[in-house]
Amino acid sequence: MADCVFCGIASGKIPSTIVYEDADVVAFRDVAPQTPVHILIVPREHVASFNEVDKLGDDIVAKMFRVASRLAKEQGLRERGYRLVSNCGVDACQSVPHLHIHLLGGRAMGADIA
Repeated sequence: MADCVFCGIASGKIPSTIVYEDADVVAFRDVAPQTPVHILIVPREHVASFNEVDKLGDDIVAKMFRVASRLAKEQGLRERGYRLVSNCGVDACQSVPHLHIHLLGGRAMGADIA
């Protein structure tokens, strides 16, 4: 999608701090982190939210979670814990209409981090 910021990041047209990428998935640091580690994991293919997850192959959805686990290990989050979040829709505060998973960690979190 031409005007999607995450599509722009995934294609390399918009600069970002990429921490993982392959043919299907890109992960990059959030520009407004809520925790010391705040990484977004997105499919390269544009789908607006988990409401459209059926448009992706099961392998890509599973890969997003495998990438999250790998990055949690690389970032040293496994021992103390981390959170995975995917907001879906306006009421859930989804601010970018491109499916993404937030990997959050590096400090104790309360209900304020979602």
